[in-house]
Amino acid sequence: MVIAVNTRLLLKGKLEGIGWFSLETLKRITREHPEHKFIFIFDRPFNKDYIFSDNITPVVVNPPTRHPFLWYLWFQFRIPGILRKYKANVFLSPDGYLSLRTKVPQVAVIHDINFVHRPGDLPWLTSKYYNRYFPKFARIARRIATVSYYSKEDITRSFKVDYDKIDVVYDGINQIFTPTSEQEQIKTRNKYSEGKPYFLFVGALHPRKNINGLLNAFDAFKSFEQNDIKLLIVGSEMFKTGEIFTTYENMRSREDVIFTGRVPSEELHQIFGAALSLTFVPYFEGFGIPVVEAMSAGIPVICSNTTSLPEVGGNAVFYIDPYKTDQITDAMITISKDENLRKGLVEKGFIQKNKFSWDETARKLWMCVERALQ
Repeated sequence: MVIAVNTRLLLKGKLEGIGWFSLETLKRITREHPEHKFIFIFDRPFNKDYIFSDNITPVVVNPPTRHPFLWYLWFQFRIPGILRKYKANVFLSPDGYLSLRTKVPQVAVIHDINFVHRPGDLPWLTSKYYNRYFPKFARIARRIATVSYYSKEDITRSFKVDYDKIDVVYDGINQIFTPTSEQEQIKTRNKYSEGKPYFLFVGALHPRKNINGLLNAFDAFKSFEQNDIKLLIVGSEMFKTGEIFTTYENMRSREDVIFTGRVPSEELHQIFGAALSLTFVPYFEGFGIPVVEAMSAGIPVICSNTTSLPEVGGNAVFYIDPYKTDQITDAMITISKDENLRKGLVEKGFIQKNKFSWDETARKLWMCVERALQ
C-alpha cells in the first residue's frame, strides 16, 4: 500500500502542537509498518531527521504554504498530481487540509474547530479560508481523526458529518517530561525567574489562550499580599498579540512577568519541573497538551473548565472559569498557600496522565487509515 502524507508542518526547531502530533505518530507508524510505502510531502527543503525509515520517499512540492492563497494552490492543484504520480492508495493529512480535486481516499486529522466559534481570533483571510473549506474537507474525508470526544461531537454538530466517521485519537506525552530533582529546580529558577518560584504558562501567544486574563489575574494575585512569585510565559507569538502586550504594559507587577519565547524541549522539561504550578486558562482547546505534560512533570495544574479540558484533566486539576478573572486569581492564591492540595493534585496527575501515550495515538491513527480503505 502507498500512503501519501502531508508533512508540511515537520519543521525543524519550529514544531507546534500539530507538528509534534505529526512527528510522534508518523515516526511510529512508518517504522511499525515496513510492508507499506510512505510518500512524505513537504512544501520546502526538509530535515533528514524526519525521514524515519527506509520505506519513506520524501517529495518537495512548491510553493511553501505560507498564505491562504498558497494553501489553496498546494492542496487543490499540486497535491492531486503527486497522488497520481505515486499511485497513492490513501492521503493522510495530520493538519486536516484535504484536496477537493482527487478521488483518492483521504484521512483528515482535525484537531479542533476553534475558528468556527472564535473566528475573530484569526486574521480575516485565514478565518474565511478555514470556515469555507474545513466543512468541505470534513464531508469529503473518508475518515476523520480528532484528539478528544469534545472535538468529535463539535465536528459532528458543526459540520453535519456522521458521528461514526470520526475516530478519537488522544494526543500523547513526550517521555522527556518527568519530575526533576531539587538541584535541577534550583538551577532552572536561577536561570529563568531570579531564583523565585513561578506560575507557568506554555503555549502560543494567541487570543484564545486567554493570556490577557492570566496577566490580569496574576496582577490581582500580586496585589493580594506580598510574595516573590513570578509568572513565566513560554511560547512564540501567533496572531493578534498586541492586546497581550498592552495589558502587560499596564500591569502594576509587570516586572514579575517573564516572556521566554520558544524554548527547546529539554529546556521546557526543566521549566515544567521547577514550576509552582501550570496556569493554563484558555477559552478553547481541542486537547491541551501542556496539561498532560505538567502532570507528567509532577507539578499541579490550574486549568479552564471549558471545551475538551475537563476530559483531559479528569479529577487531577484545579478548574476555573476562564471568563472570570477572579477565579484564576483565587486559584493562584489557593495553590500557592496549600502544599497538601498541590501534592494531592500531583498524585492524581500521575494517574491521569497514564491515559495518554503516543504509542496508543499512533496505533489508533493507523486503525483510522485502515478503516478509510475498507
